[in-house]
This record gives sequence, C-alpha cells and structure tokens, in this order.
Amino acid sequence: MKNLIFLFFVGLFPAQQSWNLQQCLDYAAANHPLVKQATVNIKKNDHQIAASKGMLLPSVEAGIDHSYSFGSSINQSSNQREVLNTQYDQLKAQADIELFNWRNYVNISLSKLNKETSSYRLKKAQNEVKLNVIQTFFIYQNSKSWLDVLETQISGIEEQIKRTEKEVEIGSRSKSDIYDIKANLGTLQEQWVSAKNQRDLAKINLLNALAIPQDSIDFVATDEEALAEDDFNQPDFTKRLLENNPAYQTVLAEIKAQEKTVELARAAYLPTLNGSYSWSTFYNKSLNNNASTTSFSDQLSQNKNQSVSFGLSIPIFNKFQVKNNVEVAKLNVINSAYDKELIVNNLTQSINSIKAQYINAQEKYTLLEANFENQKLSFQKSEEKYKEGLMDAYTFFVVRNNWLQANYNLINSRNDVIQQTEMLKVLKSGL
Repeated sequence: MKNLIFLFFVGLFPAQQSWNLQQCLDYAAANHPLVKQATVNIKKNDHQIAASKGMLLPSVEAGIDHSYSFGSSINQSSNQREVLNTQYDQLKAQADIELFNWRNYVNISLSKLNKETSSYRLKKAQNEVKLNVIQTFFIYQNSKSWLDVLETQISGIEEQIKRTEKEVEIGSRSKSDIYDIKANLGTLQEQWVSAKNQRDLAKINLLNALAIPQDSIDFVATDEEALAEDDFNQPDFTKRLLENNPAYQTVLAEIKAQEKTVELARAAYLPTLNGSYSWSTFYNKSLNNNASTTSFSDQLSQNKNQSVSFGLSIPIFNKFQVKNNVEVAKLNVINSAYDKELIVNNLTQSINSIKAQYINAQEKYTLLEANFENQKLSFQKSEEKYKEGLMDAYTFFVVRNNWLQANYNLINSRNDVIQQTEMLKVLKSGL
C-alpha cells in the first residue's frame, strides 16, 4: 500500500522531486523491469500449478457430424447393395480420464516447487536491484559533493581576487599575488568542468539503475545511523546472512526442483490406467424419392449407443528414451549442486568484503573527523594571517584547499560508511 501511495504521488507531480535513498530503494524494488519480470513468472507458475491439477480431471468433448453419401451403398433395411443416396447425422459425447498416471502427481509437486523458486528469484532480483541502486546513489552523492567543493573553492578565490586587487591598489600587496591566485583559479575551473561531467554521468547511471528515463528527480542524501559493530562479532554472522540470502534460497529450491524432475522422468517407467465413456446416436435419411425414412426423433431414440472402456498401458521398451532422460535429470541435479557451491563462494566473498569495507570505512571516518577539525583550525588561523598580511596568497590558497579537501574527504568517508551499512541491510533483510 505504501508503494502504491508513493507511485500515486509520483504520477501527480512529474516536476522536479527530491528522493532520498529509501525512496529510491522502494521505487526500484517495485518498478524495475527485472522485478516486474520476476513477478510475472510467479503468476505464470500459478497457472502451471492449476494446469497440473487439471490433468487429474476428465476431458469431455461433444460433437455433431453431418454428411451426405451418393452412389452405391448398403441399404440398412434390406442389407443389400443398391444405388442409395443418404443423409447422415450423428450426435456424440465422450469423456476420457487418466485413472492413474504418476507423472500427473509429480507434475503438481514440481509446479509448486517452481513457484517457490520464482518467489525466491523475485526477492533475489529486488536485492540485486537495490544493491546496484545503493552503489550508484553514493557515487552520485560523492561526485556532487566534489563539485560543491570545487564551486566553493572557485567562489572563494574570486572573492580573494577582488580583495587582493584592492590591496594591490593601496600598496599592501604585491601584484604577483594576483597572478598566483588567477593561475590557481584556472586550474580549479578545469577541474570543475571534469567534475560536472562526472556528476552528470553518475546521475545518468543512477537513473538507469532505477529504470527511470526522465531526469526529473533530485537525489539527496540524509543522515543515517551506522550499523552496530556487535553484529560483526557474532560467530555466525556470515553464515546467517548467507543462509537467509535469496540467491542461496533460490539455488536450494532449484536443487529440489531438479530432484523432482528425476522423479518425473522415472514416472515414465510406470503403467498408466485410462478410462473412457462415450455416448452417441445418429439419424440416417435416404434421399431417394421412393424410400421411406423413420422420423428424426424416433431414430435418435432408437440409435442411441453408450460404451465404457478401461485400458492399462504398460511400457516395455521405449528405445532407451526414459533411461537417458533419467540420467540427464540426475546430471542436472549435480550441476545444481555445483551452482550452490558457486553461490556460497560468491556470497561469502560479498558479505566478508562489505564487512571489511564497513569496518575500514568507519575507522577512516573517525580519523578524518579529527583531521577535519585540525584542518579547520589551521584554515581559520591562516585566514587571519592572510588578512593581516602575514601570509602570501599562494600559501593561503594551499591551506584553504587542504581544509576543503578534508571536508570532502569527511563527506566521502561518511557516505562510504552509510553505503556499506545500507548494503548490509539489504543482505540482512532475508526473505
């Protein structure tokens, strides 16, 4: 319901909007094409289950035949061959049922397993989309932060140029200071152009991760609390995340489905028992002028026929087709087991990598916080010295850039901590 309300407002306000990370994740988890495809597959499995259960029911059909016969024929009254033109009408109904076919019951179980697998694949698709959105979201935030730093630097230098020019006029500064500052401004402007291009590309990639073709959204970062380190110290941390991961659950369900496929192939060795019931009647009319014909209603009543039959089919030799089908199904089970090993290896690597990156990012963030305060104090003192004429323009420019770079590093490190936290949240969400 929350997603529906959210999408409703998206449709009402197509102009520029501001989305945080959680809004991006909610949208992608409900609207990305990979997620929609997985949802359709679940619905397809529902129909496959219904179709499998339908095989236990009888099939019924009814028909009407209408034909003409011209030339030599057998007169049913005299049982003699003569030139006889006739009209023949038949009404019939038939019901067939497989009283026992083990394959039908196995198919029902297999269809249910396929639906279970599709449900895990839906969650797997959502997780993959979310992880991609998280990565591209913070790449965009970092590129935007770097552009903001450069714009702040450029704006500060432009103000510094104006102030220095006035100081040169009154003779308190040398003209070379202006040249140094303008040279640095040109370098920053070149960096600004590249940073702007990186930001634009990062936003394009983020929109692509969300499967949104129009650039009508402004993506903003919000303060998030970091994940508690206690989770990492638990002995079963990696195992718990692994076993609850949809990719792992998907491969387990696929193994069960492959094992059921072996049972399905073996079902062809078993006999089948069929039953059939049919009812029919007909109307026969001679087209010769001198022939008499019993009335339509009387013939339908007199010519009624019913039959019930049962048949047992026992497979004896099938050109080794069933044997080979069973062996192929067994090999598919073995392949699925190898798929499980690959999934376990990849997920273990991903979980441990995110865990390591989170710990490193948090340690780096703590160090950068202290460095940021030192850089800030250094900048404040240097600014006072520059205004008093105790520091040249180039040295002040270096100090100012160091402080702004420390500011960006702190933001970038904080984003890294949040990114790893959000990725762990996705992995911990389970099923």
